[in-house]
Amino acid sequence: MRLYLINPSNQLVALAKVKQNWWNRYRRWKPLSLLVLGGLTPPEWEVTLVDENVGVPDYAAMPRPDLVGITSFTSQANRAYAVAAEFRRLGVPVVMGGIHATMCLEEASQHVDSVVTGEAEGVWAQVLEDARNGDLKRVYAGEHANMEGVPLARHDLLPDGYALGAIQTTRGCPLHCSFCSVTAFNGRGYRQRPIDDVVREFGLIREKRVLIVDDNLIGTREEHIARAKDLFRAMIRADVRKAWIAQVTINMADDDELLKLASKSGCEGVFIGFESPRVEGLLEVGKKFNLRDGRDFKASIDRIHRHKILVVGSFIIGLDTDERGIGRQIADTSSRYGVDILNAMFLTPLPGTRLWKEMESEGRIAANSFPEDWKYYTLLFPVAQYKNLSWADMLREMDECDGTFFSRRRVLRRFWGNLCRMRNPIFGLAMDLSYRNNLPLNRKTYREFSLAHDVGA
Repeated sequence: MRLYLINPSNQLVALAKVKQNWWNRYRRWKPLSLLVLGGLTPPEWEVTLVDENVGVPDYAAMPRPDLVGITSFTSQANRAYAVAAEFRRLGVPVVMGGIHATMCLEEASQHVDSVVTGEAEGVWAQVLEDARNGDLKRVYAGEHANMEGVPLARHDLLPDGYALGAIQTTRGCPLHCSFCSVTAFNGRGYRQRPIDDVVREFGLIREKRVLIVDDNLIGTREEHIARAKDLFRAMIRADVRKAWIAQVTINMADDDELLKLASKSGCEGVFIGFESPRVEGLLEVGKKFNLRDGRDFKASIDRIHRHKILVVGSFIIGLDTDERGIGRQIADTSSRYGVDILNAMFLTPLPGTRLWKEMESEGRIAANSFPEDWKYYTLLFPVAQYKNLSWADMLREMDECDGTFFSRRRVLRRFWGNLCRMRNPIFGLAMDLSYRNNLPLNRKTYREFSLAHDVGA
């Protein structure tokens, strides 16, 4: 039996544009969910994994599979449907999973033979058995997996050439931000994989750098922090020899022992959601956690920096509290905090989030020709009606934000500062150059978007 597992691309996303910007390869990681499915698949199935972000193959020229499995974020949905249609024309059954299919079950069911909702660990064996017998069900309802039952991912299913491997150590996030679909998909419970399994899987990853894809690696409570410390100690004892980056919350800065252990275990950088430079903005998205104890963000980042760890800061443009000038304010605030890399995004209502429900009830979902418009739900296009900013305003604010933060002067200043402090200067520069060299690509894409959607001044 032959199984294809496919991660569809979205050519509007910069990370797929390695030919146009060589530096983007340093921000591309392996599609972990499909590697996990590979680990769940019994040996009688011959598994081929296709990551279209690396290249789109000629499927017609490939051996015909017995089953195709496709994963999809919302921004990949229409490409996923196109791939599904190609195989269904050949009479090959297609099963789709992932967060978009879960949140838009009725839509996805119109384009594939079967949909797996939620986490697939508990139902994948049944999917394969039913496919073997020609008896696929329309829907398989996955539940939150017991993390002790999550297999080691098949990191051997993809070739070399990625800058980042990928691994997961926890699922779920205790926070409940309005724009995030993690809680709807993985829940607010904080589930943790056995540390021994995590350490063993690190040994299977060929890449020197690894993205830990957890939505919040360290958690928010004392027992979460204690578990993170135990994980880092185990990684140090095992001498995994991997540099890693992860998503965390700002409370990482409050525990010096945690920072020491993280650094010693290989931490090069952390991704932190600051969301807004304004208190009103944080309250709007439900990120009260960032406001606890009168948080001084600059001092917090300084403490993280003392352990040679870079900080990627995420901010959102388009909140109801945002007005013209927010782009420059985010860039300047990020520089003042000491953020090494800025990841600015548009406020995007994703299916399954509280934000989607609110905006849908208010009639504010503007890019709503589905499934075609899903390709714009990358977090880098305006897709809603924003209170104080038109779509043209939004595009200008993003251009001002990125153009300011990634100006040649600021990039060189950050590189020099990291070099003097021996704080991963080459890695930081590679990230900066990736974002900076995407600026002309983004402007071209925004011009095309503006023309297609009649975005005026």
